[in-house]
Amino acid sequence: MFLDSIKLNNFRNYETLEHNFAKRKTLFVGKNAQGKTNLLEAVYYLSALSSNRIKKDSELIRFGSKDCKIQAQCTKNDVEISLEVFINPPKNKVLKVNGLKKNKSQEFLRVLKVVNFSSADLLLMRGEPSNRRKWLDLAICQIYGAYYDKLAKYNKIRLQKSNFLSLYPENTSLLDTYNLQMSSAAANIIYLRVKFLKELEKLAKLKHKTVSGEEELSFEYDCEIDSKLPLKDLSSVIYEKLCNIKNDEIRRAQCLFGPHRDDISFFINDVDAKKYASQGQQRTLVLALKLAELDIIKDKTGENPILLLDDVLAELDNIRQNYLLKTITDDTQTIITSVDTLAFDDEFLSDVDIVKISKGKKI
Repeated sequence: MFLDSIKLNNFRNYETLEHNFAKRKTLFVGKNAQGKTNLLEAVYYLSALSSNRIKKDSELIRFGSKDCKIQAQCTKNDVEISLEVFINPPKNKVLKVNGLKKNKSQEFLRVLKVVNFSSADLLLMRGEPSNRRKWLDLAICQIYGAYYDKLAKYNKIRLQKSNFLSLYPENTSLLDTYNLQMSSAAANIIYLRVKFLKELEKLAKLKHKTVSGEEELSFEYDCEIDSKLPLKDLSSVIYEKLCNIKNDEIRRAQCLFGPHRDDISFFINDVDAKKYASQGQQRTLVLALKLAELDIIKDKTGENPILLLDDVLAELDNIRQNYLLKTITDDTQTIITSVDTLAFDDEFLSDVDIVKISKGKKI
């Protein structure tokens, strides 16, 4: 997988920008708030069809403009592919692959694979459960394109049920219908989350030990039911749970159970990392997660995902910096942002395309 070029129109602070990627490693350099992160966000959007920074697509549109467009050319298995996303709220975004409109998001999602590692990710342990759920869901979408649609289906049912609980709580027969639909959709999401975490844990353990020494890393998916059940049993257990809390949901007029409320716990030597790990331990953990994510995508899809490093090296000490940079293989396209080149040694920079960014333009 190689991203050959990208073109932006009215995206964030870019009125227009075109860039051809000449080497496997590209370093965008510039002062803060110049648009370096916006470039990486555009690449990420082509992979996940959502931003890793904001919730509303409308926030991606340059101030004063009504729409924006992201276009790219990439090479996948020696085949050239063009991608295009047109965002024009309140209309649905328009997706095109090789000039052909795609009505199903999963047909677009299966093209470009990306792993994003930013300084904000280093706060993953101390952030809200929603941050960890978002990281997990976006990571799974890189491997299972259909997962995006499963999430959308679940969220649609949940929203309909929430509105129903606010307006017609006395109609219990319709509530049962929503619970049946919700239990089926929720089971698919929980099953894939647990499956992915189990596979990711094996790889992350090894990465973590390399940096930390003998510390043992482990994961746990936090859910109010036994999330390790087979898929065929999960749905009925979830439905039973929803029936048991029906009165509470009616009284509080909200959905009180489901994957939208779950969390992930991380442990170092069986101690909760979110509560007790030092800052250095938490950063090592997140570094191991991201590198494991890179490997699992390659293993499951047979493709080398593009690695995006957004100003992350400045937040890592020398040991973790060196481990990260040495782990990046020559066949992995890496796009990096930094305020300067001081964090990189001469050997690394010898094969890097350095591009300066200022006020939304290349200089």
